[in-house]
Amino acid sequence: MRARPVILHLDLDAFFTAVEQLHKPSLRGKPVVVGGVRGRGVVSTASYEARVFGLRSAMPTAEARRRCPNAAFLSPRFEAYRDASHAVMDLVRELTPLVEQVSIDEAYLDLTPEHPQADVALVGELVEGLRARIHARTGLTASVGAGTSKLVAKIHSDLAKPDGQIVVPPGEEAERLAPMAVRAIPGVGPATAARLTAHGIATVGRLAALELDEVVALLGKAHGTQLHAFARGEDDREVVTERAAKSVSAESTFETDVTDRVRLAEHVRRLTDRVGERLRADGLSGRTVVLKARRHDFSTLTRSTTLDQPTDADSVVARQALRLLDGLDVADGLRLLGVGVSGLSLYTQPDLLDGLLDDRPTPVRTSTVEDDDEFVRPDAGGGALPVDEPPVARGEVDTEGPAVRSPWRPGQDVEHAEHGRGWVQGSGVGRVTVRFEGPNTEVGRIRTFAEDDRALTPADPPVWQPAEPADDAADTTGP
Repeated sequence: MRARPVILHLDLDAFFTAVEQLHKPSLRGKPVVVGGVRGRGVVSTASYEARVFGLRSAMPTAEARRRCPNAAFLSPRFEAYRDASHAVMDLVRELTPLVEQVSIDEAYLDLTPEHPQADVALVGELVEGLRARIHARTGLTASVGAGTSKLVAKIHSDLAKPDGQIVVPPGEEAERLAPMAVRAIPGVGPATAARLTAHGIATVGRLAALELDEVVALLGKAHGTQLHAFARGEDDREVVTERAAKSVSAESTFETDVTDRVRLAEHVRRLTDRVGERLRADGLSGRTVVLKARRHDFSTLTRSTTLDQPTDADSVVARQALRLLDGLDVADGLRLLGVGVSGLSLYTQPDLLDGLLDDRPTPVRTSTVEDDDEFVRPDAGGGALPVDEPPVARGEVDTEGPAVRSPWRPGQDVEHAEHGRGWVQGSGVGRVTVRFEGPNTEVGRIRTFAEDDRALTPADPPVWQPAEPADDAADTTGP
C-alpha cells in the first residue's frame, strides 16, 4: 500500500449534458437529457437540473419525459464529447505522465513521477489547480478524489460531486469506508449486494469485519478475496497508462419487441458491419464473438463463442453471431440486440477456409450468462467491463432503433446558408426547427424550415472559447 495520497480519480460532471449546455446557451441552467430520444431510447446522461426530477442514467426515455416533460431531450454528439475529452486529458497529462483514461470522461492519475513526496496539503493544491485549469480552458467542471489507491480515489470523487474535491489522508481509508453501503465497493452489483444483505452484511465495515474464509464461502474465492480486501481499504492496483480496449461492440434498442428472425438477422448483420469498421479502424481483431439480447421482460442474455484465431472480418463475426441468435428463444420478443467482439489483439490470422466450410461446427467454448454483476460497470476498474461499453467510448450505443423518422436529430449541429450556425431543436411532419446560437453567442433566435431545405446542412461541432479577460489592466504608463 502507498504511504501518500498520490492516486487521483478525475470525473467530469454530467459530461455529455455539460458539453451540450456549454455549446447551447439557451440550455444553460435548464434540465437537459442526452440519450435515445424516441420510443425505447434510454437516458445516457441527465444534467443536474434534470436529476432534481429523479432522472438518471439508463432510465427509459419515455419515463424521463413523464417525470420532466420540459427537459431538452437531445441525441448524442460523440464527436463533440471526444473533442472536449481530448482537451481535458491534455491538461491532465501536463500534471503527470501516469494517466489511465478509463472512459471518455474519467481517468486515474498517479502523481508519483512529479511529486513522490506529496502530502495531503500539496495534493489538495495540485488538484485545485488542475480543476481550475480545466474550467478555464474548456468551460467544464470536474470532481476529483485523491488517496493512496484507485479504490479510495474513485469512491471519493463520487462523493465530491459536483465540482468538488476530497483528499483522504493515509491511514484513514478503512475508517472512511466503514459506514458506506456495500454497493459503494466496486464489483458489488445488485445480485452480490442482495446476497450480502441476506446475511446481514449491509455496510462496508461489516464486510471488512468478517473473516476472509466467510466472505469466500459467500462469494467465491476470487470475487470474495478482492471484495474483502477492498472493504478493508486495501488496493495495490497501479495506474496503467496504456489501457487496451476489452471489447468493441454495437447495439440497437427496437421501437417495439421483435419476434421476426429475419428482421433480427438483418440487425445482426448491420451491427456486425459497425463493429467490423471499428475493429479495422483501430487495427484490432478478436477471438470471442458476443451476442447480447434483452427480452421483453428486461432480462438480459449474453452468449459468446470463441474462435480458433482472431478476426476482424465481418463475414466471420456475422456468421458466429447468427449462430448464437439461432440458439435464442425469441417467441416473446426482443427489445434490444447487440453484437460485440472481445479477446482483442493487434493482429489478424486470416481463416483460409472462411466462406468454404459454412457448415462446420461452432468453434470451441460457447458460454451463456444471465444478467448479473458480471455485466454491471465496475466503479473502480474491478471486474469485467460490460461488453457494450468500450473504455473510452462509454454510452456509444444506438438507442434509436432501425426506423428513420427524420434526417435531423435533436441537438444536431447544422449550418444555414443565410442564418449561419445553430442546432436542431426538433423535427417532424416535414419541418425542422433550428435555434441559431453557439457556445460564444447570446441565446439565439429560432427558425423553422422544410426538412429538405438545401440551404440547411449538417455541421461539425462548434468550438468553445474562454471569455477574453476584461480590459481593466490596460497599460497606462504611457509611451
